[in-house]
Amino acid sequence: MENERIKWPDDARCAVMLSFDVDGETTWANGNRGFEGGNNFIRSLSIGQYETRRCIRRILDLLGKYGIKGTFYVPGWVAERNEPMIREIFSHGHELGHHGYTHERFYDKTYEEQAEIIDRSQEIFKKITGKAATGFRTPSGDWAEGTPGLLVKKGFKYSSSMRGDDRPYRTEFEGQESDFIEIPTRWELDDYVQMAYNLYPAEPVGQDRISGYDNVLDNFIREFDGYYRYGLCCAFMMHPQVIGTPGRILLLERLIRHIQSHPDVWIATGEQIADWWRENY
Repeated sequence: MENERIKWPDDARCAVMLSFDVDGETTWANGNRGFEGGNNFIRSLSIGQYETRRCIRRILDLLGKYGIKGTFYVPGWVAERNEPMIREIFSHGHELGHHGYTHERFYDKTYEEQAEIIDRSQEIFKKITGKAATGFRTPSGDWAEGTPGLLVKKGFKYSSSMRGDDRPYRTEFEGQESDFIEIPTRWELDDYVQMAYNLYPAEPVGQDRISGYDNVLDNFIREFDGYYRYGLCCAFMMHPQVIGTPGRILLLERLIRHIQSHPDVWIATGEQIADWWRENY
């Protein structure tokens, strides 16, 4: 199907997933541990607190305004400390996805440690919403070789973790395609690598950012236009503590308006895209 136009629902030209990694304080707490006295870096933790206190509300309001269902990948630690927020996200019909427990790296965890992390967060989701997550996004980079097989064993339908395509695909196990779908995203669709910034710990290490908002919006629009032209699956990966500030939420609104100016775009959750791909490809 390399040159074949992908068939999307209602003859849509392309698919778009708006996804949000609700990391809260976890990434900052993890980063602080790498510095002497890092446990005293209180200001960085406040960025994650700002996310749950203010940014999520702006994003929910914006998605509601434009009738969009998003996908929110949430570490279990964040979910259990923000139960009303999680219930509200879920009550508006958005998808909740698995994102580890404390946004820990999976690639250096044993199989048993990964299983414990997965189960712990799934129990939190079931307690809060009555439903376990069916989608997974690996936190803090890569996963271990056995992670996809473990996710299948634990009942997950899909992942949105890898970078190797601009279309969904069936994950291979021992040379055989499976029903476990990967929805790749890419760094150029990620707000964090373009606009996240902090001093202690330094983010980025070289301190040569924040990118200009017009440039970031231009990047996002040009990427969407390319995905639209070729009929692909454009999976934006955003972080409420980055995109949810007063100025940047306007950037996201302009992006949404541009996407919706094309009448033949299917904006869907990760679960919807994975189910469609499994049934049709």
